[in-house]
Amino acid sequence: MCGIIGYSGGKQAAPILLKGLERLEYRGYDSSGIAVTDGGAISVVKAVGKIKALDEKTNGGKTPHGTVGIGHTRWATHGVPSDVNSHPHVSQNGMFAVVHNGIIENFAELKAELIAQGVKFASDTDSEVIAQLLQYYYEGDELDAILTVMRRISGSYAVGILCADYPDVIYAIRKDNPLVVGLGANENFIASDFAAALEHTHDFVQLGDGEIAKLTAHAVTFYDGDGKPLKKTPYRVDWDISQAEKGGYPHFMLKEIYEQPRAITATVRPRVKGDQIVLDKIAFDAKNVNRIEKIDIVGCGSAYHAGIVGKAFIEKYCRIRVNCELASEYVYSDPITDNRTLTVIISQSGETADTLAALRLAKKRGSHTIAIVNVVESAIAREADDVLYTYAGPEIAVATTKGYTTQVAALYLVGLKIAKIKHTVSDARYSEMLKELTELPDKITRALADIEQIKNYADEYAAHKCVFFIGRGTDYAASLEGALKLKEISYIHAEAYAAGELKHGTISLIENGTITLALVTQSALYSKMLSNIKAVQSRGGTVLSVASPKNEQIRENSDGLLLIPDCDDDLTPILTAVVLQVFAYYVAAARGCDIDKPRNLAKSVTVE
Repeated sequence: MCGIIGYSGGKQAAPILLKGLERLEYRGYDSSGIAVTDGGAISVVKAVGKIKALDEKTNGGKTPHGTVGIGHTRWATHGVPSDVNSHPHVSQNGMFAVVHNGIIENFAELKAELIAQGVKFASDTDSEVIAQLLQYYYEGDELDAILTVMRRISGSYAVGILCADYPDVIYAIRKDNPLVVGLGANENFIASDFAAALEHTHDFVQLGDGEIAKLTAHAVTFYDGDGKPLKKTPYRVDWDISQAEKGGYPHFMLKEIYEQPRAITATVRPRVKGDQIVLDKIAFDAKNVNRIEKIDIVGCGSAYHAGIVGKAFIEKYCRIRVNCELASEYVYSDPITDNRTLTVIISQSGETADTLAALRLAKKRGSHTIAIVNVVESAIAREADDVLYTYAGPEIAVATTKGYTTQVAALYLVGLKIAKIKHTVSDARYSEMLKELTELPDKITRALADIEQIKNYADEYAAHKCVFFIGRGTDYAASLEGALKLKEISYIHAEAYAAGELKHGTISLIENGTITLALVTQSALYSKMLSNIKAVQSRGGTVLSVASPKNEQIRENSDGLLLIPDCDDDLTPILTAVVLQVFAYYVAAARGCDIDKPRNLAKSVTVE
């Protein structure tokens, strides 16, 4: 999980690279560096820590001089964070500098081979082998050397390359890791994410697997893996650069929490046309739907939690068996899937390595695949049979907020669409649910209108070291995401349990003062939740309930209460998610945590 930026143009490269790296810092932030060419020499500056440290070492980008360069922000996979392990890596003779995102799986054998030939390595990384291989195979033709190196390395990579013999040129190569080419006026870019270059251009080309891009200030040429020229069609990204800025909020996470009404609107309303759900180009009809015997929903982290919410919803309304699988386990579980299985792949970035591998396995075994992703033209979006974009917009904070809730909304749309075709939902209930779905943005706005009470509870409980979340039905599914949000940004040990499982061992962890957040939005399960809450309190535990107005009477048996706006029980997970996001945010703020960039985490997990 690293971020890459490259620039070739007429301006000084260093300040442009630094600004791009700031927007990529969510991808990794233990070290960073830039390499700039100037008259045939490559100058490299690297620093441990966040981009601010690199900014200071380059005097705010005033050095090094040059109009062509590459930059990198790192999340360590091989070698500890250090100046020497930071990118860019330079070949022994100084001819090549490279930045790399991914993992070179056969680097150890390649490194041993090169060492036997007298090559000296400076770092402990797998990435340096790329620079040293380029030097080893270079005989004056840079493209030829790159093609040879691509044939030698295995694994995943997005790479930016400078060569001292060609100071005006950047080469880029890609396999299984994100890399886009930005097309400007007398300047061109490479980047791991659109946001790094959106200040300069809105026109991009997605570099495909095994493809090569050659950039100068005035031209971009594309090649396939055999070195033959390719024609690529640019596409336009209409995101405003202001969407990638904090917009006055203290953290990106809080900004993105407040963007959820717009994000849900973008996901839902364009797909609801009168009394019909139109899922873009997905060809759902009676023939395709009636052959589905099973649905597998696959994702990691919050995407997996969205899938659990979706499982309950789809099973209820479609009467189809749904399995929700962790992508990291799915690939190694010899999954039972075939052409009667619909596989729904969920990923915010569209580049999650485990999820991409799961998609490829499902397709190989004959399953029809639908991707629910946020990033246009991402790897998962391109490789799935169909894609449903969430249109959440850029999400910079590592902890997902609008990415998660828009995934849940997309699953609701898929479920209702299938149910309508199968006639497993009444016309009246279908219309009611469509109305409720389109009203969700307004209800989220109401939930966020007055967060002072949430903040007060967060301040009160911020010093605790352990928090439990409990719920039943979809409340249990929602509690999983609530616990993850709290643990990943506040570093408090937080766990979610199905409330009915408390008596099967978990309740032994409850003692005086233990905080338990109880989700009480499922009216049919109110009496069961009441019994579970009383069991916690009888052991000395403190209960903060999150309830719907229909279940407000739980106040009498709670130490605190947070109410969500009135909503259909089946759609409450989105509203409870928003409340729990705000709670986690203010707990983390009270503890002085780095909310946007939690320790040991990165936004886009592009390695297994």
